[in-house]
Parts: sequence; structure tokens; C-alpha cells
Amino acid sequence: MDHGRVAQTVLAAVGGADNISAAAHCATRLRLVLVDESVIDQAALDNDPDIKGTFAAGGMFQIIVGPGDVNIVYDKLIGSGVHEVSKDEAKTVAAQKQNPFSRFIKTIADIFVPVLPALIAGGLMMSLNNVLTAPDLFGPKSVIEMAPWVEDYAAMIQLISSAAFAFLPVLIGFSAVKRFGGNPYLGAAMGAAMVSSDLVNAYSMVEAVENGTMQYWHVFGLEVAQVGYQGQVIPVLCVAWILATVEKRFHKWFKGTTDFLLSPLLTMIVTGFLAFVIVGPAMRIVASGITDGLLWVYSHGGPLGGLIFGLLYSPIVVTGLHQSFPAIELPLINDVATTGGSFIFPIASMANVAQGAAALAVFFLVRDAKFRGLAGASSASALFGITEPAIFGVNLRLKWPFFCGLVGAGVGSTLIALFDVRSQSLGAAGVIGFIAIIPEHIPMFFVSMIASFVCAFLATWLFGRSRGKASIDAINNSALGAAVEPSAEELVPEPVEAIASVDTLSDGGVATAVVAKKKDPAMIPGTVTEIRSPLHGMVVPLEEVPDPGFASGAVGKGVAIDPAEGTVFAPEDGKVTMAFKTGHAIGLTTDSGVELLIHIGIDTVNMEGKGFHVHVAKGDTVTAGTPLISFDIDAIIAAGYSTITPVLVTNHRRFAQIDSDAAHEVVAGDHLLTVSAKPE
Repeated sequence: MDHGRVAQTVLAAVGGADNISAAAHCATRLRLVLVDESVIDQAALDNDPDIKGTFAAGGMFQIIVGPGDVNIVYDKLIGSGVHEVSKDEAKTVAAQKQNPFSRFIKTIADIFVPVLPALIAGGLMMSLNNVLTAPDLFGPKSVIEMAPWVEDYAAMIQLISSAAFAFLPVLIGFSAVKRFGGNPYLGAAMGAAMVSSDLVNAYSMVEAVENGTMQYWHVFGLEVAQVGYQGQVIPVLCVAWILATVEKRFHKWFKGTTDFLLSPLLTMIVTGFLAFVIVGPAMRIVASGITDGLLWVYSHGGPLGGLIFGLLYSPIVVTGLHQSFPAIELPLINDVATTGGSFIFPIASMANVAQGAAALAVFFLVRDAKFRGLAGASSASALFGITEPAIFGVNLRLKWPFFCGLVGAGVGSTLIALFDVRSQSLGAAGVIGFIAIIPEHIPMFFVSMIASFVCAFLATWLFGRSRGKASIDAINNSALGAAVEPSAEELVPEPVEAIASVDTLSDGGVATAVVAKKKDPAMIPGTVTEIRSPLHGMVVPLEEVPDPGFASGAVGKGVAIDPAEGTVFAPEDGKVTMAFKTGHAIGLTTDSGVELLIHIGIDTVNMEGKGFHVHVAKGDTVTAGTPLISFDIDAIIAAGYSTITPVLVTNHRRFAQIDSDAAHEVVAGDHLLTVSAKPE
């Protein structure tokens, strides 16, 4: 790679140094905060063979260059007058650039993203229980009635599944207070107080008032109902912000032992009284008003309301606003008897399936193997509920498939509204989302989904064969052009110790002998190289990694591992080519010539090395099984980051194929990837 040329391409494409207010980099990508993103020459970046992809996230424009190269390109950029900052400073600058509404949405997303795995797991288990207990699904009787031995299993599943929802304020309290800069354990304690068994359950509040069993506190001259906040989100968010603010104020006032003893005590007392006397009751009214308002709009809007929401859902995903939906959706799910369930989940499923169908149509339209691979993988991911790879990696790059997907989403969502399809739990918003749907609504859910898929696929296919043909041809021709010129890596001269014969040039000059570089063992035609797992955990398909850069395959091909233990071992004999002080990633080249990147977690570079210990240095020679990095899984989770660890072959273009087994558990040293050499 000509790093200077890439740096100049980036600089010109983003509008010059004056348009870059801050620049940083991580293991694989440049992270630029731009003054004006409208001046970006996206075509120039897309056409550069050394730039593997771009996307915008968190107020930063991120350019994937690749491990081992990104730091050099970054240095070249800094040498051209770009303002250098740390990654945290870049995030701060990016946050300041966002408008207040965007910052608010990002805050809500930061709170809910760490909580979502518990909610989704609970939702899927709740859906499984519904399948087992619902009548008229597999016959006139439910499964537990037809097979009574299943009843206790269903009861235990229901118990476990309801935990995350019953104690939702505890989870939100922990996550929100942490996000607001307070002690998350105080947040969890306050959340637990808000769902204490000494209070009347929120779902029984109306009944308790009507039959006169509601108990009241008499404090400050007020009568305060002793009622809990089960399933509530907005009151807990407000209380969490107050707790963090009060705690930080006390930490400023008190020092040393006094701070240690009094700050938590006074924080809990002040926040507790504010929560139950003022904030909680007021925010309960606000939350109920928002929920009732949405229900009214959706119910009275009918199919038109479904059409509008369906058309807007994928653009909302692009902005990241969909991360705030759990705050609205959970109250709908937690009180199904009153609300009828959530209409957001079924519409989200229609939109996701439509974007997957559009990407699948692109798969059949293009000939370029790389783009087809991306379209196929991202299509499958979208159909199962993860749309970012399809949206950012395929549909928005061509633009028109994204809008064709909106057509399908609109049609499917109109049917969802027409037949009033609702969900009774959270889950994967895609093909398998039917298990979250109210059982009697499942048939129309599938009818709507088929309509969404077919319309999106046909719209994309027909447009791609007509007005979109030019962009499809551009991809195919670009790929053919790239294949004509060999890369500089493929022909590297080596010193020649002895030359058997020297040709005489007619002009009297001296001939230069150039010997082609000997191929690495893994690149010898017909060779199949196995790469073993560097850590213990569950294998995750790459397209399911919660980061568009990794999920799209732009950084490299391979898989990811959800780690069960916190040690990364050398998977093969080789040499360490990249080691960061932060410990979040490491690169090595095996003796067979396969270049690997192991990236521990997502965005863990922001932890600045806390919880990581690097055992090796760049240039070290290691043998298979050598410990490379130790990391604290709990610390990563507590910091709000995903622990999913991509294991990538970064020089995958020099091989014919990178294969992996289906999702399963592996231990360090087990087979993980198969790397096949190109034919002659």
C-alpha cells in the first residue's frame, strides 16, 4: 500500500484539512470529525482499492483502512496539517457537533444497548412459553394440554423469562446511572426500591384504587400512593439522572472518609424522596400520556399510519433513533391486556425483511464476487433482524435498493396495521420474529412479511435491470479493472545471491535479474490451511457482529467469538505484527502467510487499556498456544461494550476462500477457519 497516496486520497475526498476538526484512529479505521459531511467525495473513497469501506457513526466519519496500515496513513494525515486528538477527545468533539436531539437519542441508545441482550433473551423465552401455552396454534388445545409433562418446563421458562421485565427498573437504573456518570450500583439499588415487594404492583394499581386497598404515605403534607414502577422506563430514567447529578454534587462537597460514608447515604435519601414523592408520579403520567398518544395515532391512523411508520422505520435505523424505541415499546408489551401489545416490533420486522430482500436482489444482479458475497451475507443478516450490514454495506452504497426496500416495508406495514398484528414480547425483528407475535396474529404476520419481501425484491430487481443498470455495471466493471493490475504485494523483488547467466543488453547496459518472491505456504495452489481458535467461547457469524465495519467483511473475512474466558492465545506459529498498548486488538502473521487480526470486543479501544494486559510486543515470534492478551470480560460488559471478538483474515484477497463452521462452542486450539489458496 502507498500510504502517502491513500492519505492524500482521504484528505481530498473529505474536503481537505480545514474540513477535519478532529482525527483519531483505532486498530482498523480512521475516525474523522468533519465540519461539513456534505462535501465528501464518496465515489473517490469507494474506488480506492486500499480503502475497504466507510460509514458514519456517533458523529464521526469512519474510513476502514486495515490493521498495520491505518496508523501509517494516520501519521501521513497528521503530517498534512490535520488536527490530532485522542479517541476520547474525538468522541467529545463529535458529540458537541451533534444537535441536542441527536445527543439525547444517543444517550438513550447508550443506556439501552447494554440492557437489550437481557430483554431479548427474556422476550424470546417468553415467546417460547407462549408457543407452548397458546391454544389453537397446533390444534384446539395448547402444547401443555396435549403433553402435560411439558407444563413444568413451560412454567420454569416463564419464570426466567419474566425476570428482566419484572425488574426492568433495576437494569435501567444500573445502565442509566453509569451513563450519567454516577455509581451504577446506587442506580441498581434505587431501581430495586422502585419495584419493592412492599409496594403495590404497578399492574394492580387500578384494581387497588378501585377496591380501596391502596396504601399511602403522608409526607411533606402530601398523600403519596405506595405503588411500584414495574415495566416503567421514563420515571426510572429521570430518577437515574437525578441520582447521578446529586451524587456528583456530594462528591464535590465531601472529601476522604466523609465522602465515602455520607455521599452514598445522602444521595439515596434525597433521590429516594424525590423519586417517590415528585418525579415518579409525574413521570408516570407523562409516560402513560406518550403511550396512550402513540396508541391513539396508530389506532386511528389505520393502514395509513402503518404505511407511514413502515416507510420511515429504515431511515430511522440509519439515524440510530431506533435505539430509543425500547423506552416506548416496553410499556406496550408489559401491559398487553390494556394496550393490545406492541405494533413497533411487527413493523420493524417488515422493514428489516424488506431491506434484506433488496440486498438479496442486488446479490443476483451483480457479478463482482466481492460485492456478491457482501450482498448475500448482509441479506441473510437482515432477514434475521440485523440490518446494518445490508443498509450501510449494500443498499445505501447503491442508494436505489434502499428506497426499493422502503416500498416493500410500506406494503408490509400497511397490512400489519390493516390486520392489527401485535407482538407480546421483544425478539429478533425478522423472519424468526413470529415467536414474539401474539399467537392468533402469526398467520397474518407471515402474510405481511411475504408481501414485504416480494415487493422489495421485485422493485429492486426491476429497477436494477432498467434505470439502476448503470450502477450495477459500474460495480462489475470496477471489479474487472481491479483484476487486471496485479498488486505490488504479488511481485516483490528479492536479492539474488548467484546468477547463472546474465543477458547482454544491446545498448551495453547491465541486465537486472529479478526473481519473483517465493509464495508463502498457504498461498501455494491447492493448499488448504486450517486456523485454530485463539480463545474459548461461542462462534458468532461475522455478519452478526454489532459493527458495520466488521459485519460487512470490509476489514477482513472470518468469524467472531463471544468469549467465555479472558485470554487470547496465539492460534498458530507466527510473528506479532501489531500490538496496541490498549490491548484491544492484536495482529499476527502465521508462518504459513495468513495475516490475522483479533479484535477483542467492539469499540473497546475507548477503555484505554483498562481491563487488558498485553503479554507480547510487536515483532515477537510466538508459537501456537502462547498467551497474547488477557482481558477482563466483566470490565468490558460493565463499561457498556460488546465482548464479541472478530477473528479475521485481513489478507483474504490473496486467497480463494475463507470458510468457517456453523455457530458452535470452541476452546483455544480447536479448528476455527479454513483458508483455501487460489488456483493457478
